[in-house]
Amino acid sequence: MPHSPLLATLGAGLLLAGCTGIPKGTEPVTGFELDRYLGEWYEIARLDHSFERGLDCVTADYRLRSDGGVRVLNRGVKLDEGEVSEAEGRAYFIGEESVGRLKVSFFGPFYGGYNVLALDDDYQWSLVAGPDRSYLWILARTPTLPEATYRDLVERAERMAFPVEELIEVDQGEACEPWRVEA
Repeated sequence: MPHSPLLATLGAGLLLAGCTGIPKGTEPVTGFELDRYLGEWYEIARLDHSFERGLDCVTADYRLRSDGGVRVLNRGVKLDEGEVSEAEGRAYFIGEESVGRLKVSFFGPFYGGYNVLALDDDYQWSLVAGPDRSYLWILARTPTLPEATYRDLVERAERMAFPVEELIEVDQGEACEPWRVEA
């Protein structure tokens, strides 16, 4: 069968369509309020993946876009090298805006799932997953979380069958201070 660029593009599109999914057996939060979620979040822990490998002092800043979407600015530092890494993307709701389920893109038309699986009533911490169980983040409004809160979030993730033994705790300590920026 001859190779067709259109078929290859269609095939890639079909494969990528699954990237905006949600891990099987999990549910996004309901009653989600985007206005309360906007602003700066500190990455407390994550599962390892290539696009954040070696980064500490990681923050995510969410702001409204003029098209109704969300501007996403992720920033981290390779402390050993003093190298800052930034990525700007955009996010849009998948379905109802009262459900914590969005798709986010940092690379052209390609989107990945951003699923808020747990959220503090005061929007002070969040447990976020990608489209499957290989992506998980624990986020907070402050550079640290009380140990009991952190343990509770890890236990929640474990009950949802995430590989929590592989979580990487992100350095947000004094070494990050010179790298902090005002959003």
